[in-house]
Amino acid sequence: MDGNGRWARARGLPRTVGHREGAEALRRVVRASAEFGIDYLTVFGFSSENWKRPPEEVTDLMGLLRLYLRKEIAEIDENGVRLRVIGDRDRLSADIIQLIEDAEERTAGNTRLNLTVALSYGGRAEIVWAAQQLAKAVRAGSLDPEDIDEASFHRHLFTADMPDPDLVIRTSGEKRISNFLLWQSAYAEYVFMDKLWPDFAGEDLKTAIAEFGGRKRRYGAAG
Repeated sequence: MDGNGRWARARGLPRTVGHREGAEALRRVVRASAEFGIDYLTVFGFSSENWKRPPEEVTDLMGLLRLYLRKEIAEIDENGVRLRVIGDRDRLSADIIQLIEDAEERTAGNTRLNLTVALSYGGRAEIVWAAQQLAKAVRAGSLDPEDIDEASFHRHLFTADMPDPDLVIRTSGEKRISNFLLWQSAYAEYVFMDKLWPDFAGEDLKTAIAEFGGRKRRYGAAG
């Protein structure tokens, strides 16, 4: 979900306004995803690198997160959406962690849409974390190194009980992965869109899905 800052700058507004409009875009896309029958939607809300941003911007982003978790959870629950958060929670404040845990517990039984928000998340860090868990199992004697394969590695990722993504959408005209779901998106289709995230809407999601539908997925096999 890229382009909040540029959206605000183009209008002579503070970056914080762009982030607030970005939250509105997320609301639209969650609703559209449920309407389109999408089973899993994962959004990159805050990366591990985003902690390097100016403190006032980080504070505002955390404030938006608190607001979202407090005000949107009722609608999310009523619409049958299950909310989960992946990433390094240790860097989040205690009250945000509690809000996340409450939201996950409240929506755990919902099945219409699985919404996963990546917070304080980095794809490389996730891979390192999974490797550490496997190393601990080997050290404890509960796992033979020869038994480590892609399936066992996958079981130690934050997304262990989720399918790999079919489609990854990158907004704002940038054409890079930016440390998002590196392991999981090995065979995903990518759609890069010039539109800044605050302007993204259900019709844009439909356009991306239509482009995805016209592609032939080979998973490394000959076409």
